[in-house]
Amino acid sequence: MNWLKKFKDRLTGLTDAISRFPLTTLFLLAAAVVNAYSISTEKDDIKLLLTFILGAFLSAVAEVSYERFFSKYSSRLALMGAAIILTGGYYLIIRPAPNLSTEIEIRTVVAMFALLWAFIWVPVIKSSTSFNKSFMITFKSFFISLFFSAIIYGGISIILVAFNELIFKIGYTAYPHTANLIFILFAPLYFLSLIPNYSRAKDDTVDQAAHCPTFLRILLSYIFIPLVAMFTLILVLYIFKNISGAFWDDNLLEPMLVSYAITVILLYILVSELENKFTVFFRKVFPKVLIPIVLFQVASSVISLNESGVTHTRYYVILFGVFALIAGVLLSFLPVRKNGILAALLIIFSAISIVPPVDAFTISRNSQVATLEDELLKYDMLENNKIKPNDSVSEKDRKIITNTVQYLDRMGYTKEIAWLPRNFDVYKDFYDTFGFHEYQESGDENQPVYLTMEPSMPINIEGFDRFVQMDLYPFDNDGKQKINDFEKAGKTYTLVTDTKGKRIDLKLVGEDSQELIRFNTQEIFDKFYHYNATKGTITAEEATFTKENRRAKLTMVVQNVSIEKQANQNNAGIFVFIQIK
Repeated sequence: MNWLKKFKDRLTGLTDAISRFPLTTLFLLAAAVVNAYSISTEKDDIKLLLTFILGAFLSAVAEVSYERFFSKYSSRLALMGAAIILTGGYYLIIRPAPNLSTEIEIRTVVAMFALLWAFIWVPVIKSSTSFNKSFMITFKSFFISLFFSAIIYGGISIILVAFNELIFKIGYTAYPHTANLIFILFAPLYFLSLIPNYSRAKDDTVDQAAHCPTFLRILLSYIFIPLVAMFTLILVLYIFKNISGAFWDDNLLEPMLVSYAITVILLYILVSELENKFTVFFRKVFPKVLIPIVLFQVASSVISLNESGVTHTRYYVILFGVFALIAGVLLSFLPVRKNGILAALLIIFSAISIVPPVDAFTISRNSQVATLEDELLKYDMLENNKIKPNDSVSEKDRKIITNTVQYLDRMGYTKEIAWLPRNFDVYKDFYDTFGFHEYQESGDENQPVYLTMEPSMPINIEGFDRFVQMDLYPFDNDGKQKINDFEKAGKTYTLVTDTKGKRIDLKLVGEDSQELIRFNTQEIFDKFYHYNATKGTITAEEATFTKENRRAKLTMVVQNVSIEKQANQNNAGIFVFIQIK
């Protein structure tokens, strides 16, 4: 009954993990409850969910810190209290925000990333167990828990499908509820159950947990290392071939070089305990090869700052480049047992990137505002703390201004800039503010535009006499067509379309065939023609067009619009509101 014994051991491991990480378990349980509520009500509470997940990370690090450095139970309670206070402080910081911005999300992810490395490194500080063993145990535990969780979820899903088809129908939320329990509650606890208490575990227990399976050893030594070697050769040849020009302008190469550096560093740590010709060669040569490659990458990224300024992504690229450069130097000279210093460096660099005033977001915001201001001053476009439109800006500078404004808008920083118009909308107000349309890369100017009005947006219908829904298809089809007629105060009024070529006018006509008001629908397509093809949605204010005189008022609200620039074919669905005066 071997399987029964193993099953009991797994259950014992889970219960031990719960008693060993009680606060982490409570945070994970709270996260699962919040997520379950969101699934049932379809109302996301992402702030609370992120708070509990961050709390789980903090409390796990607090527990391994206690196990490594303390023995009194009061110390454990104090560390738990500190984790709770930090978690509560995080929630109080993000709670006032109307929604989770990119800045909050990235800060949170970076904080969790640092806590993960702390979880791996802290238990083995000045310990007989090396950092490399702790990393291998964590690496294996992650994939083992992920594998078993996926198997369990797949099995339960099959059972639910069979039950749904053969017995009676079950709600579609059964599947996300199952995934919630397995991946938010079970998987992390199972992962923690595989992590030994290094201070109490025997050496042979830790060695067994850190043992590299034959499959993984072959994969790392005889497949990954040769592949990385071949890629390194190609990369070096490319750099030498293009060192005089293309390398410094190739932005697509930047993520490739960063990925390469990450791969080399992680692979180095994973093979640190393996002894064969391939791993020994890799540890001797590749840290030294990494140094010049990363040096070129950092230099290329820094050069690009002169034109585009600092963004948070480029900040992280350069910061990681500096870390990889230091890591390459350290790995070239320090013994493998000292690899834990890499974790300490990562934690320090992560903290630098999210703590003001030298964090990624403060620096990127100041840099982008300064870049935009310099460009505007170059063309005398800033006057009395207001922007003066100018259509004589060069194409190169239009690109810089467009990219900078779009970045500031995407990050939610435009409200903090005094000389930008109040409630500035980059898609709606760009032309009126700067005097030219947003810059588009070559070929992008012909990208089709598809827009829909944001769902659940209120429309003011007060005072109107009639509402008509209609579609606009501007084809070469001259003539008039009645759309709708209605009566008011004993008089009949008719809404018609008057088509000439691809121009469609909406006309409101009285019963004596007298034209009361006319609207050229081409204004709709002209307005949205230069919108960014990736925008997707428009507000009710952007979607509204009004034509008014002393006899009548027409208000058109665009529900959706499609602009095919290359085919020169446009269409739109609109609401027409009519008021007779």
